[in-house]
Amino acid sequence: MRTPEAQGADTVLIVAKAPVPGVAKTRLIPRFGPRAAAELAAAALADTIRTACATGLEVVVAMTGDPAQGVRWAEITELLRSCTVIAQRGDTFGERLRNAHIDVVDSGAGRVLQIGMDTPQVSPPDLLSGVELLRPDTAVLGPAADGGWWALGLVGARGADVLPTIPMSTPFTWASTDRGLRSEGMTVQPLRMHSDVDRPDDVASVAGLCPPQSAFATAVRALDSYGVSA
Repeated sequence: MRTPEAQGADTVLIVAKAPVPGVAKTRLIPRFGPRAAAELAAAALADTIRTACATGLEVVVAMTGDPAQGVRWAEITELLRSCTVIAQRGDTFGERLRNAHIDVVDSGAGRVLQIGMDTPQVSPPDLLSGVELLRPDTAVLGPAADGGWWALGLVGARGADVLPTIPMSTPFTWASTDRGLRSEGMTVQPLRMHSDVDRPDDVASVAGLCPPQSAFATAVRALDSYGVSA
């Protein structure tokens, strides 16, 4: 168990995959194809970075893959200039999540709210409200509509060691994570539920929750204009 730090910067930690065609958002490929799936991933990542930066908190992006090999690379690279970028490390997704929390705390973070790049509709108030609930013995966990979670907040990486033991991408991931954190003696505060972009049918519904001018909503409209229905 890691000891929570009393001091440190409030931080939004984005765990992201470079939007490389054929690698990013593979579950969208059967309907949209590898290039369009990567375009949607890039748009979601761009919106997520902009939202995180709009909070005024420190923003760290734990990245796997090379954005220069992906779509919208110039836009993503420019957005990343406003963030601290670290590499993901670990063999499993749970290990990479745990290590990202540990690495960002080792670099000076205190309260950390971790999100992915699957919920481009989240707002700065969503993120700030999650950070404000965090205490050394209190985690926050944002449920996703599919049974997973879209946000996890920890202080000093306390609780992160349970993440490699959690079955990810299941209808029970939120419940398993909640149970694991409580087994560490932590209180868990739920955040509001969000839908994330995992499957083709999620694309249109999430786009409808985004501001019309957002990168994700714009990308979905572009697909429609090319005859690829979301």
